[in-house]
Amino acid sequence: MVPVTIRDVARASGVHVSTVSRTFSAPHLVNPETRDRVLASAEELGYRPNRAARALITGRTHNLGLIVADIANPFFPPLIKAAESQARLRDYHVFIADTNEDPVVEAEVVQALAKQVDGILLCSPRMSNDLIEQSRRVVPLVVVNRLVDSIPSVVMDVGQGARRAMEHLVELGHKQIALLAGPRGSWTNREIRRAAAATARGAGATLQVIGPNQPNQDAGSAAAEQVRRAGVTAVLAYNDLLAFGLLDGLERLGVDVPGELSVVGIDDTLARFARPRLTTVATPAAAAGRAAVDMLLQHDDDRRTTAQVTLQTELVVRASTGPAPHRPAGPAGATAGATANYAVAGHLKE
Repeated sequence: MVPVTIRDVARASGVHVSTVSRTFSAPHLVNPETRDRVLASAEELGYRPNRAARALITGRTHNLGLIVADIANPFFPPLIKAAESQARLRDYHVFIADTNEDPVVEAEVVQALAKQVDGILLCSPRMSNDLIEQSRRVVPLVVVNRLVDSIPSVVMDVGQGARRAMEHLVELGHKQIALLAGPRGSWTNREIRRAAAATARGAGATLQVIGPNQPNQDAGSAAAEQVRRAGVTAVLAYNDLLAFGLLDGLERLGVDVPGELSVVGIDDTLARFARPRLTTVATPAAAAGRAAVDMLLQHDDDRRTTAQVTLQTELVVRASTGPAPHRPAGPAGATAGATANYAVAGHLKE
């Protein structure tokens, strides 16, 4: 069977060969009516563009890299699927890499992908700002879930979400609150911590910071005894995985949630499946994935862009939060040695 060529598509759709080429290599430059006619003819004839040949002509691979900190974290799959779907609409393929929360691996993966893709989505990176800026000189980048000066980014307003979570706890009468912090070097962790401290300070509440912690269920479970000894009545966790683990650890210790201790997570990934169902801050991960792809493809010819998109978060109240129990804040010396970092009345101290 003779393969269908670009010239066959041009004849069938009544356009020049160059218009067919632009339809597949730069569809945004083609009149929508013409583009639809070309695509319909290509589909009818069974034409599939040769991506390798097209890359030699246009200098574009039509591939994107998507690098995540931990693919096992349920925060990332909705973002990945949304990014892939959005890229596919623009005739791009997505290569996915997992760095296991390791900034050294992250830098290595960026270098490895740089010559194979037209741009990279760097999600919740652990690299230093300097390394991210250096990476952008090699390949177009959009950073997701972190702000870096001069780098285009899509962020979810976790600070606003943490404020609302803290306000919710204060409204329930909680004055002794712990923040189960995330990993050291995480931009999201800093934003949550800053917002939680400011809200506690404004409400006259005490915030104790327990951490840093790896953002996984095991770390949350391991922190349960430390949380109990802290003498707090409520906990805001860096993410749902830490909150899940904490709920499991507290159950083993016989601590009633929310009767004795209220727990709030951040993500709303699997929170509805927790027992009790987890109050959490919903983050629009899928919307972030779509927005990041659009930003990367929109600006892939201009590496100087510093565009930033901020997506709003939302508190979702479920069964893991309730009124503060009527009891003393904690036994004498309960907080001694209980936290690596702590804050009094919202003022953070190392």
